Amino acid sequence: MKPRQIHTLHRPAAKPNGQPPCLFVHGGYMDSRCWDVNFLPRFNAAGYDCVALDLSGHGQSEGRERLDRFGLDDYADDVLQVMAKLPRPPVLIGHSMGCAVIERVLECQGAPAAVLLAPVPTSGTQGSIMSLALKHPDFFAKIPAISQGEMDEASLLLMRDIYFSPDMPPEGLLQFAHLIQPESAEAAADMAGLGYRSYRSRPELPVLVMGGQFDAVFPPSSIGFTALRWNGDFKIIPHCGHMLMLDHPWPKAAAEILQWLEER
Repeated sequence: MKPRQIHTLHRPAAKPNGQPPCLFVHGGYMDSRCWDVNFLPRFNAAGYDCVALDLSGHGQSEGRERLDRFGLDDYADDVLQVMAKLPRPPVLIGHSMGCAVIERVLECQGAPAAVLLAPVPTSGTQGSIMSLALKHPDFFAKIPAISQGEMDEASLLLMRDIYFSPDMPPEGLLQFAHLIQPESAEAAADMAGLGYRSYRSRPELPVLVMGGQFDAVFPPSSIGFTALRWNGDFKIIPHCGHMLMLDHPWPKAAAEILQWLEER
């Protein structure tokens, strides 16, 4: 298969700490810039060489015009392609859909450690879809407009209630509107069917699974099984929603990850 052109953000360590680099994998409906708001500067300052990629069809990577054809296996190929160009095997840090991508990467490539933020549950997204449809029936009707960055007052309130903590002012989400884009239908189908997939292998490595107390997409009760599957550590960030790297308590999430990496 011909390699695709994958765009990356590189934030060299301010003062290298001698540890492996960190490769950040974004979730659905976003691109690498979601990491550059808070996490990349924080990890960079802590001495980590940081790289974040745009998955195929996202951000500035190739394939925007055929986004719906890319599945999780394609995204895993993107990550493997970027990993191969790094001087050392990186710590893999993913969010939401990006965690499902990392788990596929780990089936064929080792890593020093992995951090899974608000991962897609081992059973897939069907339970989340049903829950959101019952609690927020307008959400799925508004997704097409929201994914194009079109937000009115009702959309902002809806996004706050689903993705962020209750104390996030809805108007504060406007600063993140430029990060949002459509997601692949193929990838969405892959996530819905995760519960029916046979996993090829589960390498032994340190894994941290982290969730937000107020996550309405993948509540803490639904992601604990991911920690069990990887025999990993499990942490919940109080007063935080699904967007652990953008919500108000992001400094707590970043500090917990950095401390965990130091201990490993």
